[in-house]
Amino acid sequence: MKRSLCLSLCLSVLPSVASAHPHIFVEAQVALVFDGSGAMAGVRLTWTYDDFFSLLLTEDLGLDPDGDMVLRADEVAVLQGAVLDWPADFGGDLEVTQGGAPLALGAARDKVAVLVEGRVRESHFRPLAAPVTATAPVNVQVFDPFYYVAYEVVAPITVEGRADCATQLRKADLNSAYALVDELLYGRPAGDVGPDEAFPEVGAAFADTVTVTCGG
Repeated sequence: MKRSLCLSLCLSVLPSVASAHPHIFVEAQVALVFDGSGAMAGVRLTWTYDDFFSLLLTEDLGLDPDGDMVLRADEVAVLQGAVLDWPADFGGDLEVTQGGAPLALGAARDKVAVLVEGRVRESHFRPLAAPVTATAPVNVQVFDPFYYVAYEVVAPITVEGRADCATQLRKADLNSAYALVDELLYGRPAGDVGPDEAFPEVGAAFADTVTVTCGG
């Protein structure tokens, strides 16, 4: 989620939320997509936002006034305009690496946003700028560098286009991540950092890691 959208909603709707990190909790589903040649072509992501932020967002946008958790077509269009219109400086909260080197990503496409059982769900595809073979492990991490959003990778992790790939999910070491925050803030509680103050880029320390490796 975009920091600008997060801050505008948190500041306008509930100031106490704006002073805490993270602001939003997201369940992330990861699909590794391979092309016809067997190369990894990109990553399909599905982000399901927490109930509270979804409620703030829909109320702020004036959606679902009857509370039946079903949006009309015009309301879906409003939701998609708010969620899918990424600011130019938003990197997509995704990092893909191989051999420790980041792989360049193209612009998101096939973007969709819906409301499912009261929760906002966003999905999109991020292509690799150049497809790669996955005989050497490819790592995928979903994280907000500034930890305004906490992403947790959840099952299922899927592979599209190949049947000979193995995936592994390594959860973040939260104890180490919080120790890093404490070190960088010199012991100051993260909740004391205001929305207009610089917060250290610790998101990667909280990131789960999906690894995919395929046969030759």
